[in-house]
Amino acid sequence: MQLLKRFGYYFIGLALGSVAVLFFWKQKDVSFDYGMDARTLKTIRIRKRIFSEEAKQNMLLHKIDTAQISTILKSGDVDFDKSKPRQKPCAEYLITSKKVDLYVVRCDSTSTIKKVIVK
Repeated sequence: MQLLKRFGYYFIGLALGSVAVLFFWKQKDVSFDYGMDARTLKTIRIRKRIFSEEAKQNMLLHKIDTAQISTILKSGDVDFDKSKPRQKPCAEYLITSKKVDLYVVRCDSTSTIKKVIVK
């Protein structure tokens, strides 16, 4: 019986601690970008965003705005097989989503969206 009491106290404390941590982290703007896709997309998002003329024309043609581009950069997938992450001086990435793909060149201080490819 003692063992059951100990497990009960342990799980009650674990649940209360988890709720407290969740409450405090919701108050802060915390992100856990530990996966390769998440880290790559975050570094692209935080840099100054530049659009090439080809990308601007394709966005106008297909009525894609910068909010949709931001959504793709938040929830898209990086296709590392078709990307060149180790290219110097600027890495190149293909970011895929359901309807639109982006070809992005990430440099030290800027992220240039070279192509907007509509499927």
